[in-house]
Amino acid sequence: MSRFRVLVVDDHAAVRSGLTALLSDEPDLRAVGAAAGAREALELAERLAPDVAVVDFQLGDRDGLTLCRQLKELRRPTRVLLYSAYADGPLALAGVIAGADGVVHKAALAEDLCRAIRIVAGGGDAVPAISPASHAIVAEALEAEDLPILAMLVAGTEPEEIAGVLGVESQWLAARRWAMVERLRRVSTRRAGTPVARGALHA
Repeated sequence: MSRFRVLVVDDHAAVRSGLTALLSDEPDLRAVGAAAGAREALELAERLAPDVAVVDFQLGDRDGLTLCRQLKELRRPTRVLLYSAYADGPLALAGVIAGADGVVHKAALAEDLCRAIRIVAGGGDAVPAISPASHAIVAEALEAEDLPILAMLVAGTEPEEIAGVLGVESQWLAARRWAMVERLRRVSTRRAGTPVARGALHA
């Protein structure tokens, strides 16, 4: 049986240990590394080329959205599953903008988490249903020109196709997605003084 190789990224040692132990009990999943922060995660992802990275939203040196964008820009991009206690609709949308392939709540059952890992590692998407209210929260935080990008990302449109529809270069679109993520982070800090999931993006 082929095994999906998983990188665990969480700033809590107990969570890292727990996820690693959980994966060791699954015949088709294997933890190939564990990182406490984004910098370490990027180094491990570059060296180990995991099939999927399970990334906490809140990290000591960076947030999971920023790390997600960075993992997607590696020479060998990594599939990303955001794993957060704030995995509500708004965070799921922010994750889609950042390029996450799935979002799972930390309260999810072990079998549901493993199922999401398999889906993402196998090339699928595991993003939960997003309510209209969550769409409105995120849309309010973005610029008007970002809304068509958001709509196409949510619809599952590939970045190359989005660039073609908008008549822009792929590099411009990538930079714009970085700006969208940064804007969401700035808005939350200004409004609540807390990470995006607790502030403007917490429904």
